[in-house]
Amino acid sequence: MLNFILLGLVVLGLVLVYFKYKSNPAPKIESLYTDALNAMVRSDRKLALKLLRDVVRQDSDHVTAYLQMGNILRDNQAEQAVKIHQSLTVRPNLGKELQAEIHQALALDYHALGHLVRAQKEAEQCLRIDKKNMWALQFLLEIAEKNHDWKTASKWAKIVQKQGENKDLFQMAQYKVYEGLDKMESGDKSGAKALFQKAVKDTPTFGTPYFYLGDMYAESRDLVKATENWEQYAHLMPEESGKVFAKIESALFDLGRYSEVENFYRRILDENPNNMEAVAKLANVLEEKGEHNAALSLLEKSLDSENTNIHGLLMKLKLSLYGSTPVELSHQIDQIISQVTRK
Repeated sequence: MLNFILLGLVVLGLVLVYFKYKSNPAPKIESLYTDALNAMVRSDRKLALKLLRDVVRQDSDHVTAYLQMGNILRDNQAEQAVKIHQSLTVRPNLGKELQAEIHQALALDYHALGHLVRAQKEAEQCLRIDKKNMWALQFLLEIAEKNHDWKTASKWAKIVQKQGENKDLFQMAQYKVYEGLDKMESGDKSGAKALFQKAVKDTPTFGTPYFYLGDMYAESRDLVKATENWEQYAHLMPEESGKVFAKIESALFDLGRYSEVENFYRRILDENPNNMEAVAKLANVLEEKGEHNAALSLLEKSLDSENTNIHGLLMKLKLSLYGSTPVELSHQIDQIISQVTRK
């Protein structure tokens, strides 16, 4: 009987020792994993990999450790990262959030390898798991933009904006313009024109399509509509308005309406008095009309110590060639040189 009692005590002791040492590795594994994450935060890739390998050596079921290993390897060993992450997709009983993380990691792996179709499929898998996965939506939008697939980009952008409750009509219109430019390049001018017009209809305050519509109307010699669209572009895109000034002047000249050029520039300056390119153009028009003093006065009024636009300075020098002393001209040239060398 005593022997049985002693044997029972020995067995009990062995059991206690077993469970004691069995339970110890868990805290050790989690501690190693935490240390690995901290090393990743510090960008110590070498240490992070070492710690993660220690983790999976002790616990081959530690899926997140494998996941992070692949993420680290992606930069320099993307193919190895794919193998690691691909092996995780067959693990049973994974939660939806973890499944989505694995497919996200695979999408980034394939993207790093330049395999955009595979990257796209993995991101779409994320959406099958969670249709509101914002990362996947943004990623698919980026892929569509890289592929110049503007219809698909527009589709994803709409969903992204809906999810974020931030409607950006300019972005949608820009995709229409890009699609139109692609059609122009392929020779489909009517298709391009329809897309530019759709962009204008959807977003009337977006300037870019007016520029291309103006060019298309000019090409078909409908100069009235061309000038209307170019002027709209100039009003909506003041910083880029100089791109259409010469076009408008030429079209109005061909229409026999060159006298309207002055009013056009005055309308531009009513909205944006600091548009020095418009100031210089208007000054040139006034000079051509013989209103030399008015032209010079306009420039002097617009140019000051804070506004030393090179275009305006050059126009002022041009108008000052007749009537100014050599000293005054020299001073203007010094201003121009100072402005040029300051850039």
